Amino acid sequence: MFNKKTVRDIDVKGKKVFVRVDFNVPVKDGVVGDDTRIRAALPTIEYLLDQGAAVILASHLGRPKGGPDPKYSLKPVADHLSNLLGKPVAFAEDCIGPAAEAAAAALKPGEVLVLENTRFHPEEEKNDEGMSRALAKLADVYVNDAFGTAHRAHASTAGIAAYLPAVAGFLLEKEIKYLGQAIDDPKRPFVAILGGAKISDKIGVIKNLLKKADTILIGGGMANTFFKAQGYPMGDSLVEDEALETARGLLEEGKEKIRLPVDVVIADKFDAEAESRVMPVGPVPDGWRILDIGPETVASYAKVISAAGTVVWNGPMGVFEFPKFAEGTFGIARAVASSGAISVIGGGESVAAINQSGLAEKITHISTGGGASLEMLEGLELPGVAALLDK
Repeated sequence: MFNKKTVRDIDVKGKKVFVRVDFNVPVKDGVVGDDTRIRAALPTIEYLLDQGAAVILASHLGRPKGGPDPKYSLKPVADHLSNLLGKPVAFAEDCIGPAAEAAAAALKPGEVLVLENTRFHPEEEKNDEGMSRALAKLADVYVNDAFGTAHRAHASTAGIAAYLPAVAGFLLEKEIKYLGQAIDDPKRPFVAILGGAKISDKIGVIKNLLKKADTILIGGGMANTFFKAQGYPMGDSLVEDEALETARGLLEEGKEKIRLPVDVVIADKFDAEAESRVMPVGPVPDGWRILDIGPETVASYAKVISAAGTVVWNGPMGVFEFPKFAEGTFGIARAVASSGAISVIGGGESVAAINQSGLAEKITHISTGGGASLEMLEGLELPGVAALLDK
């Protein structure tokens, strides 16, 4: 399934190892909010340190506009990592050039260095050869453990791998194994749950899953576009009019597999305190909008999920940020958690929802990468994985 070399396949003793991690975490007033992604990288970092390597960590943070911006500095992340590891973590003011080279040269086996944000250089996102070489100059070995950016061909995720022996970290390996197996060799029945706002983001995913899954359960804003494609007026609901033709085609192609909600929760405005009511699927009154799936839908979806061997879930069922419209998402979360199926959840919002529901421990695998997990569900090859050495 996963045919790439990993950190287990190379000798790193006494070597400088450049690890691309995904430390793109919320930072406010110099304090890290949610450190899930940092913790997810610890097994690889600790393994390399135990093996006698000097570890150089690189990541992007946010979307700086093509130059250094203190707001997006990784310094608070380095400090947070130091607490998690229980040892000092050095920080370089840049990721390439003299500052990075001096810090990397001074690093001894068993020590850790965090480089400044790779996106402070516009060349990063252009997968620039010069930047790839400058990053490679810092180390002897390259490890990609950043699944969240593995779908992007950037200098630090793909370009650098041309200049150093390149292998996967434990997190990347785990992500690809779980998602890959769920798609290519699932324990059946294989149930896919797709939510979120837009069909247009998930056309390729739906098409690929129609070939692989036994049932596809649809919720979230994307369901509205399917309803309108069936001829129902949608009131003020979020609808992608430009995707109606696509929606009709998908419904036709997937009539044996795609299941849409049978009832919905509507609201008189987009607001946590909005007036709301449950209605069966049909014309939505003017001035009202769909903000969640209804209780009958949750019950019928839960029945399908309870019989599943594998469940893959991407995207919430409603506007779960508003407690009034979170019951659809949390109801599905409870069904997945109690199903006994191999369960894989990907996508930022679905992960936030499962964490909020307090059921994260009952999920087989929670993916750290939204875009990357979507591209895998679509059956696409990820540049950051393709660049690594084959076993």
